[in-house]
Amino acid sequence: MHIDPTIFFAVLAGLLLLIGLIGTVLPVLPGPPIAWAGLLAAHFSAYSGLEVWILVVTGIVAALVTVMDNVFPSLMTKKAGGSKAATWGCTIGLIVSFFLGPIFILIAPFVGALIGELLHDSSDTKKALKAAFGAFTGFLLGTGIKIITVMCFIWIFIWSVRS
Repeated sequence: MHIDPTIFFAVLAGLLLLIGLIGTVLPVLPGPPIAWAGLLAAHFSAYSGLEVWILVVTGIVAALVTVMDNVFPSLMTKKAGGSKAATWGCTIGLIVSFFLGPIFILIAPFVGALIGELLHDSSDTKKALKAAFGAFTGFLLGTGIKIITVMCFIWIFIWSVRS
């Protein structure tokens, strides 16, 4: 059985873009780099007209967004006066939310950040709440930027498809 490489790369591109989109909310999957790999796969399909310069620009964007996603929670937590425990709590809360159901995807990271900060310093609940809001804000910023980036990558893929 012979698999047409053009079809293989086009399907692979679509799958990687979809997995990349899922990875924008799953902390274990690096969404933008996986989505970028989808654009790279599309480049090797005759159905796509993606040029190398587009791959270079989107690759740089994917790298920058991935770095920003890892930096935002820490920066926002620090800005709010919190510790790394709040950032870790936020991440753990996000992971736990996938076992609790979709409604918890926004609640659990905040609660996790609050618990993390309270474990670090239980003497000031108001400070812990402020730190939890900071960590949660950083999480939302990072996730929002990842979603926008991957949606743009999907749009670029669709735009590049030749009939």
